[in-house]
Amino acid sequence: MLINNDGNLSKEYFIAYLKLIMSSRKCTLEKAKEITFERLFQKDKKTLGNISFERFTNAYEGLKEEGK
Repeated sequence: MLINNDGNLSKEYFIAYLKLIMSSRKCTLEKAKEITFERLFQKDKKTLGNISFERFTNAYEGLKEEGK
């Protein structure tokens, strides 16, 4: 997947991505978060910018609150 580093990814994008990882890998939300952080951010929260990282964090917290 090619991601434009100049664009800000939405919270909805990260929700969909985390759900896809959980579904395809049959893993927990926490593991999906780790995989996403490694794959999209290369383990550096600055890789895609502060806004995208904040939205990633908000998506994770939202899913966590939903219990998914």
